[in-house]
Amino acid sequence: MTDSAPWTVTLVCGASGVGKSHIARPLAARYGAPLIEADDIVTALQAVTTAEQQPWVHFWRTHPEAASWAPEKIADLHFKLATAVRPAFAAVIADHIEFAAPAVAEGDYLLPELAAGFGAAVRAVVIQEPDEDRIVANYQRREPGNRLQRHRARVSVLVGAELTRRAAAGCRSCRPGRGATGWIASIGHCAPSAVDRTRPGLLSVVSLRGGLGRSCRSSQ
Repeated sequence: MTDSAPWTVTLVCGASGVGKSHIARPLAARYGAPLIEADDIVTALQAVTTAEQQPWVHFWRTHPEAASWAPEKIADLHFKLATAVRPAFAAVIADHIEFAAPAVAEGDYLLPELAAGFGAAVRAVVIQEPDEDRIVANYQRREPGNRLQRHRARVSVLVGAELTRRAAAGCRSCRPGRGATGWIASIGHCAPSAVDRTRPGLLSVVSLRGGLGRSCRSSQ
């Protein structure tokens, strides 16, 4: 038996390699909601547009040399692409709201500010891993043999910090909660918008309930 979700859409945001799927998949299963992969939407946009129409959406394909850029420059590029695809994500969210169809969405290019304007129906959580070594280890488990893990991890730390800053900018406070399992169990009562893995087992939670502004303490 699944629980009844008090929200319509929950967005699980975060940089590459920080463990978004480990939160999004059990959360979707708990509430019997489908899981939306943001990367699939980006792929669809690439298939139906050209580089001339959507240069940022096609940037990685048209500029492969960008992979060797400095981490700070790649992180900036990440947010340019995220901004370019934001209208597509917003349209999907609005569609789920209109038809009252619960869903959990996760992806690198989801921005926490997508939760604004939908009231309590949309909630956002940002998973941040500030430990570069942990991200490298995550990559190595997922993609053994890739030699660019350290460089990618540095980009992820920068992207995660900016996502958390954006989430916190619209919130009043940051509250601690312990354990991802406990957080998943408490999301029906609490609306986390940022999870900061600054220490093992410690999650710092910032709320975006009802758009931007309110805060909520985890029950754990």
